[in-house]
Amino acid sequence: MKKFLTGTLLIALSAIIFQGCKKDKGDPPVLPPAESMSIDFSNFEPGKKTEYPSFFNKGTQTSNWEYSAATALIWRALIYTTLAVPVKSFQIAANKTPVFVSDNTWEWKYDASVSLDQISVTFKVRLTGQIRTNDVLWKMYVTKEGANSFTDFLWVEGTSNTDGSSGQWNLYQSAQNRDKILQIDWTKTGNTVGKIRYTYIKSGDPFKDSYIEYGLTSGTLNAYYAINYYDPARLQFNELRVEWSTSGNNGRVRSQNHFGNADWYCWDSNYINITCLP
Repeated sequence: MKKFLTGTLLIALSAIIFQGCKKDKGDPPVLPPAESMSIDFSNFEPGKKTEYPSFFNKGTQTSNWEYSAATALIWRALIYTTLAVPVKSFQIAANKTPVFVSDNTWEWKYDASVSLDQISVTFKVRLTGQIRTNDVLWKMYVTKEGANSFTDFLWVEGTSNTDGSSGQWNLYQSAQNRDKILQIDWTKTGNTVGKIRYTYIKSGDPFKDSYIEYGLTSGTLNAYYAINYYDPARLQFNELRVEWSTSGNNGRVRSQNHFGNADWYCWDSNYINITCLP
């Protein structure tokens, strides 16, 4: 009888300890939305009514839209080429299930296939999220096997509020060049990312501190870019503001350095220059 009671007591204690450990894990951190790394460039992509061959030229039929598109293209190229792997790899995490590791840390492990120069390359990804007192610390490690291989390269790190409402990412250039290249600050409004800013932060580069901010508003022109970038032709920074309708595609742009004044320059839903209404 004594042995039976002892065995029962051990089982009960084990259950209590197990339940306590399970409870200590808590829930995994709220994963930042995939959109926290991606600005919407859909209204300014190549193939929209024109291939805008007259980059930065004034006076052509679609020059107002072309100027906006060509400037946005600088940033689009950075994300779709240099940073394609970490951005795509992070987006896949949303469909994966994390496991508890230790020290308030959860881990997502999965493979990510990314198209590079029209060739699909598979990377092994390890994303960790550590819940801290006031935020979550994120680190994404990437491994590539075969040619130009590398192991556990810390490609992305950042923080987010514990409720997933805002945060910041820092992205490194590549496994071969491990400089910080881009800082992304994002804020979530409702179920979508309402504002996101890319800032180029690579040291020793004249483009350093250039930025593009994308946001949504409640106006008729309900989306905007605020851009400040280094213009090598003028050897100075150039600032512009772009506003457009996400449903109608019409919009306007303002840039003192480019147009020589502070006026708005508009285009219609076919991207054709029009006179701006008061």
